[in-house]
Amino acid sequence: MSNLRKILVNKKGTPCKSIWFMRQAGRYLPEFRKIRSQNQNFIELCLNSELSSEITLQPIKRFDLDSAIIFSDILMVPYALGQKVNFIKNQGPELSQFNLHNFLDVNEKEFSQKLDPVYKAIEITKKKLNKEKSLIAFIGAPWTLITYMLNVKSNKNEINLEKLTEENININQILNKLIKFLCIHIDNQINAGADVVQIFDSWAGLVPDKNIKDYCFIPNAKIVEYCRKNKIANICFPKGIKKKYEEFNRIVEPDGINLDYDVDPLWAKDKLKNVVLQGGLDPKKLLISEKEMLEGATKYIQIFKDIPYVFNLGHGLLPETDPDRVKKLIEFYRKY
Repeated sequence: MSNLRKILVNKKGTPCKSIWFMRQAGRYLPEFRKIRSQNQNFIELCLNSELSSEITLQPIKRFDLDSAIIFSDILMVPYALGQKVNFIKNQGPELSQFNLHNFLDVNEKEFSQKLDPVYKAIEITKKKLNKEKSLIAFIGAPWTLITYMLNVKSNKNEINLEKLTEENININQILNKLIKFLCIHIDNQINAGADVVQIFDSWAGLVPDKNIKDYCFIPNAKIVEYCRKNKIANICFPKGIKKKYEEFNRIVEPDGINLDYDVDPLWAKDKLKNVVLQGGLDPKKLLISEKEMLEGATKYIQIFKDIPYVFNLGHGLLPETDPDRVKKLIEFYRKY
């Protein structure tokens, strides 16, 4: 059994040590930037099984991290459900107009076929990866995907709720279809060789309080319940919900939960029970002095030293991160 899966499955057991980083495969690495410069279409790059596997393994070769996370994107699911997805430089993703009829018309076979190169990338990577290391698959949570699919973000920190009721769109119908296809995507990734799935609810912090249960807690809980029934180790990341992490953990009951950098680690240790804690360190700490970075890391290591904990960040590695700084952080953690 891989290291990370072992920690998640034995979450009531003795403390284990493991380290990996969100967005460890990608934009901050010169070897990735070289590949990216020759492959301008991001979706096509994600559908290139050989290159996706190579990118996935780049941080493992460079840093010998404990886990690899497959190089892909949460928006591969809307792509497979019929929406066009473009990545605009310095702006982010842009999706074509949502069409409910087309969305509801997609069948399971068509969906899986469109994402088959992702599953092949997992198969290739699994064969090349040391058996003690974990291979992590991932999905975007339904709410986070909806914010992109229906284009409801008016800026980085606000959503336009009126868009959710425009054109008689039935939000629950969309959520239920997404949950069904996300579970298929999880299944396909696990069957291809992934050990663990991480569920990214990156925009959970934008859900209004009155909708948090219906749009965030319940959809995540349904996916985690599916994972539990099928013995799939899982980690949830409901970024930005602050002290609602406690209610999320109680309702969803994931194997692991990733802390964002706004969550006080002492509070998390006290309030979040029967779950493996992961992450928390602000990725901006890797951009300042080495001393401040290591002081930040020490805080998390000390607080979580006597419980199952996976060292990670409170969000993904930033593009301007120096790979040497990442190396120093890993070495510090392992020597601690």
